[in-house]
Amino acid sequence: MSESMFRILVTDDEEQMRDLLVSNLEKEGYETVTASNGLEAIERLKEETFHLVLLDVMMPELDGLTACMRIREFSNVPIILLTARSEELDRIHGLKIGADDYITKPFSPRELLARIEATLRRTHSFSKEQEATFDIKVLSIDIDGRAVSVKGKTVNLTRKEFDLLYLFITNDEKVFSREQLLDQIWGTEYHGNLRTVDTHIKTLRLKLGEAGGYIQTVWGIGYKFEANE
Repeated sequence: MSESMFRILVTDDEEQMRDLLVSNLEKEGYETVTASNGLEAIERLKEETFHLVLLDVMMPELDGLTACMRIREFSNVPIILLTARSEELDRIHGLKIGADDYITKPFSPRELLARIEATLRRTHSFSKEQEATFDIKVLSIDIDGRAVSVKGKTVNLTRKEFDLLYLFITNDEKVFSREQLLDQIWGTEYHGNLRTVDTHIKTLRLKLGEAGGYIQTVWGIGYKFEANE
């Protein structure tokens, strides 16, 4: 899929930064639309279709973290946070509330483009999967609709949580190390630490409730999916 087919919503309260981002993205063939704050970004997402959102964290009216949480209430569009904060807890919080990636300011255009390409590559691969539904005991997964339910009750997962679950169910009983999960779900460009994997697995298990036990810890190695009879 060529870059020209992708629409990106660029959200930043600084006009100079928006112009710089748009310039770099459009040089690579992306179509861009801009928003100056979180509220405006949400309004545009409800009216138009985008393949990815760049969302600055520090903005007036509605900050990027709050906007990310609100977006996740109605959309699974990939979100990359733009943040001047380098503290690990801030980055982990962003990922836990539904962001797909983050990039710390100041950043180079090359790094930004690499992260965008990696995120689109991962998320687009799921949209190209053949429509299928997995029914595993109390757990049901609609791949095409990216919908999950346990005993018929809908479970709201973030994009990363769904991607983890999909990887597990399509590789039943295969043991994945934390490094493998980090590479396959977050991408080789991601520079976070392995605790990010553990955090997402813990949250995924909790959300799946009774089915959370299907994701098993293999001590000293990593995780696997196994729904024992």
